[in-house]
Amino acid sequence: MSMNSFGHLFRVTTWGESHGPALGATVDGCPPNVPVDAAMLQHWLDKRKPGQNKYTTQRQEPDAVEILSGVFEGKTTGTPVQLMIRNQDQRSKDYGEIARSFRPGHADYTYFTKYGNRDYRGGGRSSARETAARVAAGGLARAAIDALLDGVTIKGYMVQMGDRKIDRSRFDPAEIERNPFWVPDAQAAAEWAGYLDGLRKDHNSVGAIIEVVASGVPAGLGAPVYAKLDTDIAAAMMSINAVKAVEIGAGMGAAMLTGVENADEMRMGPDGVEFGSNHAGGILGGISTGQDIICRFAVKPTSSILTPRKSITKEGREIELITKGRHDPCVGIRAVPVGEAMMACVILDHLLLHRGQIGSNQGIIDV
Repeated sequence: MSMNSFGHLFRVTTWGESHGPALGATVDGCPPNVPVDAAMLQHWLDKRKPGQNKYTTQRQEPDAVEILSGVFEGKTTGTPVQLMIRNQDQRSKDYGEIARSFRPGHADYTYFTKYGNRDYRGGGRSSARETAARVAAGGLARAAIDALLDGVTIKGYMVQMGDRKIDRSRFDPAEIERNPFWVPDAQAAAEWAGYLDGLRKDHNSVGAIIEVVASGVPAGLGAPVYAKLDTDIAAAMMSINAVKAVEIGAGMGAAMLTGVENADEMRMGPDGVEFGSNHAGGILGGISTGQDIICRFAVKPTSSILTPRKSITKEGREIELITKGRHDPCVGIRAVPVGEAMMACVILDHLLLHRGQIGSNQGIIDV
């Protein structure tokens, strides 16, 4: 059990390492006749690729995706889709000094403890470079969702950097792609730029919180107990590198509410059921309500910093270690498109599960 796959019917297996010749994803279970080509997937990869501004790692990778199988004449065939992204700007020499040392905050120690060896060049499979393959698979999932449903949108953005939060009264969706932080608040983006620049120059880093919203998802996706939609969303987000917490809807904030405040009241509207609020984040009992599905995840500060940190070697010698290389001062920036991709994969997976078991929704509200 190598545990490099996720999903039930839409199943994604990622492969490759940060400094290997290539990485990619094998996607099985994608429905046939979904219009897709490399350019469609590249649109999403370009949002994640490194080196786009001074606030991300300066590793220069085009992240050009190649479709090796499963697509013919611009449509999926129903067979496994093989996606490959070649690595072109590895600088393995940056990691030579840590071949026998463990970087604090990284998976070096745990990988070595478990496997007895590790790829010290950028962390191998533990590197955030692996997420490029997820974004490619997420692009395929988006294309399949578009082919099966109308009106589903998935949007991610940063809502907090360190202790600095956005002002939701200034929330502007159009602003998200106008700044390097994917922030829906122009004033926050301007303030965060100076803040992060100072941290970068001080050889430091900071964490972030990302929110991902799936709109237009129909009611009925998911299942009770072990196949809850929110269970799989949480697991998908938690699997992203550096993520340390996930919440759905009100999340941890629900513990501070009373029952009167928390219950999302229902009424009948001209187009069906309408909810007075969405503390549940669009999911009740593990099944989608038809409201926006809202998920947030917290990303820890980048562990690779040029400030000396105490550590040990394989021989148990105590040392002080500076992690060299090219790294993000806030890894949360490039986690935004990764969160979107994981949401897309889970939504499609549960849409296929729903169609396989139920077909169309069985419960009808009598008006």
